[in-house]
Amino acid sequence: MRQLTNGIIDLKVDEHGAELHSIRKNGVEYLWQGDPTFWGRHSPVLFPIVGSLWNKKMHVEGRTYQMGQHGFARDMDFLLVSQEENSITYRLTSDGETHDKFPWEFQLDITYKLEGQKVIVIWEVTNTSAREMFFQIGAHPAFYYPGFRPESELKGWFTLSKNGKQIEDIDYILIGEKGCADIEKHYPLPLEKTDLPGLGGLAQRLDQHSFDNDAFIIEGSQVDTVTLHSPEGQPWLRLHFDAPLVGLWSPCKNNAPFVCIEPWYGRCDRMGYTGEFKDRDHINRLAPENSFRCEYSIEVM
Repeated sequence: MRQLTNGIIDLKVDEHGAELHSIRKNGVEYLWQGDPTFWGRHSPVLFPIVGSLWNKKMHVEGRTYQMGQHGFARDMDFLLVSQEENSITYRLTSDGETHDKFPWEFQLDITYKLEGQKVIVIWEVTNTSAREMFFQIGAHPAFYYPGFRPESELKGWFTLSKNGKQIEDIDYILIGEKGCADIEKHYPLPLEKTDLPGLGGLAQRLDQHSFDNDAFIIEGSQVDTVTLHSPEGQPWLRLHFDAPLVGLWSPCKNNAPFVCIEPWYGRCDRMGYTGEFKDRDHINRLAPENSFRCEYSIEVM
């Protein structure tokens, strides 16, 4: 476990999965601490797929490979590449174990950097194969509800915005069979008008039944900022991203003390998909010896 601090934020990162394990400010923990009673992870990196493959199978040029939900990177040990005063970088390189599941050579670098009240998360995927590579990558950080009280129905609020303006009309899809997306049905995100200070008018109410139907999958770059607020409306933390999708999730029906805000460059298969891996929804393409670089930030308030 490695630690970073800039005098404002204290960060801990594990080489296993290059996973964030702690974000603390003024002694207060923001990142879920992985109690397996609810969910045993903290902030896994999803690579080389986001979500599930239909029947856990992917088809590449006449061959079939098997891979579990969210890929394998989160369950592998990364190599520490560098650590400076305010940043740390880990690397995962393809090998025989990964090649049995994912038939491309690659290098995945993950950097965590502290800037004021922000944690900047940077991903860089390099295709070291001699052919075009196809992949997805995503985040799955879990955050404590501020001032969580198990007996209270209201856990907090989300506000969602794009280009600095709150969005009033957002639609989402849900997970259907076998952990895959039901793309035939779109639903309006439930937003309420509220006069609570800090919410700016429209917000998504969060309670123990908000995710009874599983994660909300928001596609189409509808949103670039999600803010988690306390039940009283005060901002608690904010994620900024340019990912085309974001997932919102908390374990359903068990009154979990946390919620996940998940920027994704990809998502699970649509239900029934048996086509080529390269033709999956929201797939990323990368030419040989080229790199894909993206980032998101976690701002603690």
